[in-house]
Amino acid sequence: MKNVLVTGGGRGIGAGIVDALAAESWNVAFCGRTDPELMKARCAEIEDRYNVRALYTQCDVSNRDDRVATFEKVLGEFGELNALTNNAGVAPLVRADIMEATEESFDRVLNINLKGPYFLTQLVANYMAEQKKKNQDFNAAIVNICSVSATVPSVSRGEYCLSKAGVAMATMLWAVRLAEFGIPVYEIRPGIIKTDMTSAVTAKYDKLIAEGLTLQPRWGYPEDVGRAVASLLRGDFPYSTGQVINVGGGMEIPRL
Repeated sequence: MKNVLVTGGGRGIGAGIVDALAAESWNVAFCGRTDPELMKARCAEIEDRYNVRALYTQCDVSNRDDRVATFEKVLGEFGELNALTNNAGVAPLVRADIMEATEESFDRVLNINLKGPYFLTQLVANYMAEQKKKNQDFNAAIVNICSVSATVPSVSRGEYCLSKAGVAMATMLWAVRLAEFGIPVYEIRPGIIKTDMTSAVTAKYDKLIAEGLTLQPRWGYPEDVGRAVASLLRGDFPYSTGQVINVGGGMEIPRL
């Protein structure tokens, strides 16, 4: 049985990923900022439903000590780590035009969305590379959850778009660096996904989807992203490191 760490796995897209991987017999470690006491029932539910092990840790991915503590706890509990899914991310607290957006918001979003996963990947990548040196049959892979915002500008949340553009480059950087060890790195770009992050703009996107924003005329759901992650970590794309999977109902396709 293989072991995965999913950041931001307590809700939204992350919860969809955790369920999809647990359904395929992965032991799942997931982290977030929620009090661990409030996640005990969730872990018990996962273990009972899927007959796997579930571990939750409280972690602010922008904090180095939290990242190290989470990584060490996962290794201590599971013995090894085969996959990392960098999903944790935040939107700006206030959607502000880039003419007025603050440095405080920029720093918060970039630290959580880009700096955190970049250095968590560094930590995990060094571990995985060492395991590969010892045993070429060691299974390892990394998936970054990015966003259509990596390439589609939104001037009311510029810091978010920049953070996701950075994640897209990080995917390519890690794919290049880890290729010699046979460790694939992938990126998933969700489009309009129904989560608490998009709840404040539900009416806006309902209208846009009805007007044809997406080729498939519906919202995306966390389970759509979860299925994509499961496919990548299952090894269905062994010769595609560094590639992007769009999960956006076709909204990324330009049309006349």
